[in-house]
Order: sequence, then C-alpha cells, then structure tokens
Amino acid sequence: TLFSACPGIRFSDIELREEEGIPTEEFLESCYAIVPVLDKLGPTVFAPVKMDFVGNIKKINQKFITNKEEFDTLQKIVLHEVNAGVAQVRNSATEALLWLKRGLKFLKGFLTEVKNGEKNIQTAL
Repeated sequence: TLFSACPGIRFSDIELREEEGIPTEEFLESCYAIVPVLDKLGPTVFAPVKMDFVGNIKKINQKFITNKEEFDTLQKIVLHEVNAGVAQVRNSATEALLWLKRGLKFLKGFLTEVKNGEKNIQTAL
C-alpha cells in the first residue's frame, strides 16, 4: 500500500511516557515518514501542505537538537517555551507544533474522505 513503503515509526507505535508525554524523537520520525506520502498523493496539489509540514517539523527538531535530554518529550519543549515566555513567538517550536497538529488533522480528514469513497480531490480537500 501507499503507507507500507513508509520508513520510520508509526504514530500508533509511539509509547507515551507515563507522566512525561510524547517522545520528541519518535514523533518527529513519524512526521518525517508522512512527507513521501504527500508526494504520492499529488506533488502539485500537496506542495504547500508538504512545505508547511517540513518547515514545522524542522522548527521542532531545531529546538530538540539544542538539548536532546532536556527536550526528550514534546511536553517538555512546550513547558520550557511557556516558562521562557516564547511559546507564542513566531517560529517557536510550540507554534510549529500547533500548526503541525493542524496539518495532521487536515491530512487525516482528507484521507478519511478518500477512504470513504470520495473520488474528487477538491471535494475531499
């Protein structure tokens, strides 16, 4: 299938850490695995979505690599930025995570429409 060829970890395989939350590295790996799917769905139609996805993934990754131990979960990144007063600053990892979540939700909705039989891409979008 379209998804079986995707490298990386699936979102459903990510194990939440009891009180710490979503592991950053595994989450980012799962996000990166979606990028080739966007190309398969339509390199022209999904180009803006892909660009947005990749940009937001990179912003989160840039924060993560500054201190992999401290930022080993998404929640720790957000809490750090909230406490530092930069969570709402343009290009923060927190803002990128918000937009990435919205993009993932959009993609899920689109794929659900296709799965339910919608043949017209514009209608599914």
